[in-house]
Amino acid sequence: MRKLIILVTAIFLSVPSVLVAKDTPNSRQARKIFEEVYQKTFGPQGCTLHYAVNIISIYKTEGTIWYKGNKSKFVDERFSAFNDGVNHYLVERKKKTVHIHKATSEKRDKYATKFVFEKENFDYQIEDNWQGLLLTLKAKPHTKGIKLIKVLLEKGTHTPLSLRIKLGIFSTTIKVSDYKSGNIADALFVFPKEKYKSYQYIDHRGEE
Repeated sequence: MRKLIILVTAIFLSVPSVLVAKDTPNSRQARKIFEEVYQKTFGPQGCTLHYAVNIISIYKTEGTIWYKGNKSKFVDERFSAFNDGVNHYLVERKKKTVHIHKATSEKRDKYATKFVFEKENFDYQIEDNWQGLLLTLKAKPHTKGIKLIKVLLEKGTHTPLSLRIKLGIFSTTIKVSDYKSGNIADALFVFPKEKYKSYQYIDHRGEE
């Protein structure tokens, strides 16, 4: 599950690079819409969404994510995570443990470095689809990690409806619902220590 959370987040949380993308009217429009969705999701107003994943009926999970700038929170069937921009708290409810990392540490999740997404490593295209607008991001040659992303957006609002991601031979579709941008309070990302006072705390910050 944590692997999928990193994958969803990495689609938007990108790092600029010096590569130059193909420049066509279609690619410019696609990139403009991508940036619009990025700002709606990670801007200072914040956003929330519900996701559902079904990997060929073998593994199913769903949960809710909140974003606001460099802050984030997610809750699913097994885990909860709170990132207040300074510290990252991962709660594993079954084991009753809380792992604490620095918010910027790659060690907070072993999958973090495997799903680095750089905007300029992709060519962008957009087209009408019977379900909405289909935004396609195709990795350039020699790009490691994610090879293809297909984002289905609602026409007019550009609200994300689903993400189709290909990583090597692995691919999956993440369905998005209850997407809402704006009115996300900072208090939502504060770790509720009192709620987990009976849990075991494992502090990794001194190792990072």
